[in-house]
Amino acid sequence: MPGDFSSGARLELRITPTDVGKRVSVRRLVEITDGHPTFTDTVGVLASWNAGVVCVTRRSGETVRIAESELVAGKVVPPAPVRRGARVIPVPSVTAEELEEIASRAWPAIETSRLGEWTLRAASGFTRRANSALAGGEPGVPLEEALSVVARWYRTRGLTPYVQLPDTSPYAAALDALGWAREGDTVVRTAPLAPLLDLPSRPGVVLSRTPDAAWLAAYRRTGELAEAALKVVSGGPSVWFASLAGAEAEAGAEAVGAGAVPGAIGRAVVDGPWVLFGAVEVAPSHRRRGLATALMGALAREAYAEGSTAAYLQAETDNDAARGLYDRLGFTDHHRYHYRRP
Repeated sequence: MPGDFSSGARLELRITPTDVGKRVSVRRLVEITDGHPTFTDTVGVLASWNAGVVCVTRRSGETVRIAESELVAGKVVPPAPVRRGARVIPVPSVTAEELEEIASRAWPAIETSRLGEWTLRAASGFTRRANSALAGGEPGVPLEEALSVVARWYRTRGLTPYVQLPDTSPYAAALDALGWAREGDTVVRTAPLAPLLDLPSRPGVVLSRTPDAAWLAAYRRTGELAEAALKVVSGGPSVWFASLAGAEAEAGAEAVGAGAVPGAIGRAVVDGPWVLFGAVEVAPSHRRRGLATALMGALAREAYAEGSTAAYLQAETDNDAARGLYDRLGFTDHHRYHYRRP
């Protein structure tokens, strides 16, 4: 395939696991025939680098797994150019369970354990999503036994047992009969990414790979769980944070001032063709001024540069303000899920 290294260039491996989330070009050794090496190049986002395996996600969404021992060269490369008026690619056809698996990678728990096709997740109690059993597929044991395992696993960690499941789950009726209470009704919405690229730009939007103290202060949901919160919000295949300070939101200054609490924040996680938008928060005094759409536009352009073509987000069903905003941006309902607890 076409490469990003010239034939006469010196081969150097100039990337490390700290470059996860960046766009890279890597060359690997395929074989040596009669003393002549054959190489292949891969360009995409460095999705992970664990246990001697490097994963690079191409613009097509395909993830290429490369043994670290096969790498002969690698470097960080500029993002692909963003084209305004890009062709609208339809949202991929996925089931609720498949999209929930993708979403789980974008909001990763600190600790996980498998129970058949269920995933038990814990993060010191920071958010239900990161501290619930994702009920996708079969648990591998009868339901009541699975629920007993879930309850023990969470109570051992001092947490309330929660199960997250789509509204269409075959287990919903049985959980009703067993008295597991329902809460946290949430709708997952999807949209083609291309139209979001044309959202208006705004001076002062700051993008970064890590959330600073001001971003976390504006998020307002960390409480006493700041350490766990930082691990969860920073996790994911390719994470971006956006902020716009209160004063700059009105004056159009160039950057968020040091120590200033942002008037608006947002977060996006790129995972192949998908990008999650989340943590979109606007201070009450700055609402209805287009800050949320400006942040989402900036994040969308970064996601598109990394190969995303489809967006998704999660909103509680009683959040009418968020629903109105996302309606205007072209998001439609994909599925709904909720939580159960004993």
